[in-house]
Amino acid sequence: MDIIGQPNVIVRRAQFFFVVVLTAALPVIVAANPPTITGTPPTSVVAGHVYAFKPTAKGPTGSALSFSIAHKPSWGSFSIATGELSGTPTTAEEGKYSDITISVSSATATATLPAFSIAVSAPYTKPTISGVPEKSVVAGQAYVFEPKASVEAGKKASFSITDKPTWASFSAVTGELSGTPAAANVGTDSNIIIRVSDGTTTVALPAFAIAVTEVGTKSATLSWKAPTLNSNGSALTNLAGYRIYYGTSATALTHSITINSVGVTTDVVTDLSPGTYYFALMAFNTAGIESKLSDVVSAKL
Repeated sequence: MDIIGQPNVIVRRAQFFFVVVLTAALPVIVAANPPTITGTPPTSVVAGHVYAFKPTAKGPTGSALSFSIAHKPSWGSFSIATGELSGTPTTAEEGKYSDITISVSSATATATLPAFSIAVSAPYTKPTISGVPEKSVVAGQAYVFEPKASVEAGKKASFSITDKPTWASFSAVTGELSGTPAAANVGTDSNIIIRVSDGTTTVALPAFAIAVTEVGTKSATLSWKAPTLNSNGSALTNLAGYRIYYGTSATALTHSITINSVGVTTDVVTDLSPGTYYFALMAFNTAGIESKLSDVVSAKL
């Protein structure tokens, strides 16, 4: 019997490879705190007026800050130490200055405000209004008053009124107040105010009143002495006549009567409505030279 021999056993050594990974602690670089810059710059200025803006900025402790600007307006000056932009534009520099940026820098970083614009506009002229309205009108007679007003070139004037008399009409275009009161309107309309506006600003006349008086039924008799001397003391030889001035105000003698006779020294002023009237007289010679007005006298009718 054959004996089968044991098989040869071959043992191979396995080769193992070990990879050793060494982890080293790397240094972490921490950036210094960046600077900050804040502020809201004005976006307009009127020519001839001062413009000024200074931002608020902060940086890391111990770090020096410096400022810079891009697209600086030609009329402005800029401080690299404070970041202030300032200046006074002229009318020749009207317009819009855009894309202006102000930045602040530390040793390691920079921060910038959002870009902004500055509009330089023309100086603004407020509207004006003036005029002295009549304070009275006789029933049945026309009343007309139109104020003088001005607004800036390119703007449109519009007028308004409060406490308008019921007997009157008013123009929003010219500011004219007009009308003819009737006998039923006799009385006083008070606190009348006329205004003008240019769409931006409104100005007004002082409040005034209009007294509607009855149709003239009153009269006043005036008498005087004829002058005999000129103002230089010489004899008056060419006297030609007199002129009576009268009205409802001592400072507004708006009516007159001319007397072309040197022998007349009395006159009756008729068709006066009830109220207080003021009178004054002057003389004139054949050359048309007038004397000074006499003292003003009054009469309540």
